[in-house]
Amino acid sequence: MKVLLKNLFYVLIAAALVTIAPFLITFEKGQGIERGLFEYGILAILLFYACLKNHFPVWGKRVLTAVAYILLIVVSWVDLQTILAVKKWSVGLYGFIPFVSCLMALFLLKDVKGLSLRQVNIVLFVSFFAHFGAMRIYPEQPLLQFSVPQYLAQRQHHVDRNHLSVDFRTRYNVTDSVSVTKYHVDTTRNNVVVLVESWGIPMDSVKFDEELAVFDGLLKEQGVHLRKCSRTRIAEREDLLDSVVLDTVELRDSLFIPNRFIELGYKTTFLFGGDSMIQRRHKYIRNIGFQNAVWTDSVTTDVVMAVKIDSLLSQSDSVKRFIAWTTRDTRFPISDDPVVTEKIYYERLFGTLKNVADLAKRHPNTRFVVQGDHEPILAPLEFQAKFYRRWVPFVVLN
Repeated sequence: MKVLLKNLFYVLIAAALVTIAPFLITFEKGQGIERGLFEYGILAILLFYACLKNHFPVWGKRVLTAVAYILLIVVSWVDLQTILAVKKWSVGLYGFIPFVSCLMALFLLKDVKGLSLRQVNIVLFVSFFAHFGAMRIYPEQPLLQFSVPQYLAQRQHHVDRNHLSVDFRTRYNVTDSVSVTKYHVDTTRNNVVVLVESWGIPMDSVKFDEELAVFDGLLKEQGVHLRKCSRTRIAEREDLLDSVVLDTVELRDSLFIPNRFIELGYKTTFLFGGDSMIQRRHKYIRNIGFQNAVWTDSVTTDVVMAVKIDSLLSQSDSVKRFIAWTTRDTRFPISDDPVVTEKIYYERLFGTLKNVADLAKRHPNTRFVVQGDHEPILAPLEFQAKFYRRWVPFVVLN
């Protein structure tokens, strides 16, 4: 058993090396690429190589090594092409990454022996289902990477998802800035800042018009803006950033909007319909400047959280309030079927937007700033392709 675990450890290290190398070497700040820890095709090739290499004579082992090396390069090359296509970069010197990383992976397995075909099949079976189980618990970090299906799906779509169409830009207020909240909050009254989970910009403008129609009669301003990174926890801090200054020793210090409102005598509250450990919010929410944080022990629907906000805004005290709420209903994963995903997603999204609109109607003297955190990044690829990448909507109500 000890030998088996040692062999598997080397195989996993080798697979992780080939999987992560192109991601790290091409890394740029703010990139919105979901990435598994182990490429499934690479893992399978290395497992079968480790299983078969000791069953061949010297010349057969050399042939097997050459075949494994070629297969590894093919899968790794496809993976690299997928990453570079997202970034719209040319191959250039990055083309050497698969050749070097795959060679190093095979070198790591030179002393691995004793893996049986049955053990290989069990590892592949368990890892496949462990991936989908882990996605339910922590969807932000996939366990496995499936590069070949992703590459083939990417080849089928030639629509530019990174840049808004000219027609779209003429119809809506478009800004490249993430600083939306600080320009629209009102220091003379209550404010509610809502971050809608996975609310992106659909490439079908008719669908986007239907979403905005939920706020008819309440809109003060509407538009879209660009996210630097497709992560909820980063969006929460971006939206609430007031300014960045240098302290006395030339170190950067971030000042957040809730802290400014506290100085004005406001009560600040953050709400999320889930545990504080999700996205590690317990580590930074209070540092942003929230005096109170409302969490729930289990998954709580947006309609319940809207009732809690209604209760806060309806209190008879004369203290003004600054409230931030990150919604939950449209959190992914929803389904592996793109058709089912689309149906459920829009049912939940329109439900959340209606909850926000109803709140704004009940509290006409409260300013609401509502925006998306990112496009649906953990959805099936066919559904992801229906949204612009990194662009999100914002609306200002009352």
